[in-house]
Amino acid sequence: MSPINLRPVDSDVDLHASFAIMQQLRPHLTDPAAYIVRLAHQRTQGYRLLGAWLGHEIVGLAGYRLQDNLLYDRFVYVDDLVIEVAHQRRGIGEKLLQAVRQQAVALQCKHLVLDTGLHMALAQRFYFRQALLARGMHFVEPL
Repeated sequence: MSPINLRPVDSDVDLHASFAIMQQLRPHLTDPAAYIVRLAHQRTQGYRLLGAWLGHEIVGLAGYRLQDNLLYDRFVYVDDLVIEVAHQRRGIGEKLLQAVRQQAVALQCKHLVLDTGLHMALAQRFYFRQALLARGMHFVEPL
């Protein structure tokens, strides 16, 4: 297997190519053009998208942003972490998460934070193996 290269997903062409993988994590996304517009807006709020590339194909994504709050002080929040189903269990998620962790350290963050669904047992086990600990529950109210 070719080596995995990590690099930002910035161009509209690359963002369009990332849509199918992101849709595996976010199945409510149905329109690639709306996805690109949404990511452009999120970028204005500090969102960054890192891609794992196998040759010219994107096989994984990590979306994250720098934040500050009273609970964690300065931290990086991981919004999205998804690996193409055919490429899971090959260490790609670990590489992406490690790259985001390195960014957080370089930005002098005190924490790396993410949420995952209560129904996502495999993801939870992965995060525990990556030294992330469950510290609370995330509550949501649809408005």
